[in-house]
Amino acid sequence: MTSAWLLPEHMADVLPSQARRIEELRRGVLDTAARYGYELVMPPLLEYLDSLLSGTGRELNLRTFKLVDQLSGRSLGLRADTTPQVARIDAHLLNRDGVTRLCYCGPVAHARPSGLQSSREPLQFGAELYGHAGLEADLEVQDLALDSLRAVGLSGLVLDMADARIVRGLLHGLSIDAGRLDELYRALSAKDALALADVTHGYPDEVRRGLHSLLALYGDAEVLEAAAAALPARPQVSAALDDLKRLAAHATVAHPQVTVGFDLSDFSGQTYYSGARFAVYAEGCEQALLRGGRYDEIGAVFGRTRPAAGFSGDLKALASMGAGVMPRKAVQAPWSEDAALREVVRELRGAGHTVVCLLPGHEHEGDEVDCDRRIEWLGGRWQLREVTARAAP
Repeated sequence: MTSAWLLPEHMADVLPSQARRIEELRRGVLDTAARYGYELVMPPLLEYLDSLLSGTGRELNLRTFKLVDQLSGRSLGLRADTTPQVARIDAHLLNRDGVTRLCYCGPVAHARPSGLQSSREPLQFGAELYGHAGLEADLEVQDLALDSLRAVGLSGLVLDMADARIVRGLLHGLSIDAGRLDELYRALSAKDALALADVTHGYPDEVRRGLHSLLALYGDAEVLEAAAAALPARPQVSAALDDLKRLAAHATVAHPQVTVGFDLSDFSGQTYYSGARFAVYAEGCEQALLRGGRYDEIGAVFGRTRPAAGFSGDLKALASMGAGVMPRKAVQAPWSEDAALREVVRELRGAGHTVVCLLPGHEHEGDEVDCDRRIEWLGGRWQLREVTARAAP
């Protein structure tokens, strides 16, 4: 018999120390977005399925929990990605003519985990910029993504870049069904030459050679020169390589501490990207901290095609890496109704300090509270004193 307190696989409670760290991260990334002018939105966790999955592709459909609404009888979905919801808000609720900048942070649920160690309940944060087709939007989103990670204490970042137009340009004019296209993207992302050969069987030789060359096109800035030589000179391909050059040059100047690289066969994550895309890693980490790029077509299903660029990541994954500033130490106070003591406690809390009052009968538990100062009665008044660390036994 299964114990009642066991949780489903790939789901876990967040305990106090980790929850505190995640909250620090949430504040850090949202405050950074606010300083760029991004407005916070909070889409619902549940939506009608036909709206939630509009234009997102088969991959997100398989990761979405589905249920029936007892009020309407219609199918509902538990969101697996917030980006389509924000596109709906931009298209139907705000409906602005000019540039719109939106950010969000909230839980999503995955019916299937994305990896062996991944959570099925990520805490997704992200930012979206709508209404500007120029590369300036891509540059801003890229800057915000890197600044958000730096704001929560991460360093040694690696910016890995690609562009969806390269494969689109190579496949231009070919009729390929959605399932076959998914197989193609999976083979490219996995750098599986045998699977790629199988899925591209019957394609024109120039297309097959171009797709196979992508498997080896990863590394530093020299990759773009190699790509220009190896890939057919098609308009979408050339435009993609030119934009990647500019994006990389900007990142090198604006974020000199970030390592810039390329992986032109990386199609991990969502398949709705339509242009330049990127992933940010920490040195020594195999999983991307966040992913983003341009997805101009995401609003089309809502009746309003708008240029769009953005990124998203998982705060729980960031917290598990040790990202974020350690919480500030607290002040320990005795429990008392003494008016002078209560006034000292109120003043400290009002100034932003954490003050923990030891309840009667629990004074021996004081060592379990992370306090570096204590309020004591000295010299006829309540005073704040540092706690002397005890030597280890």
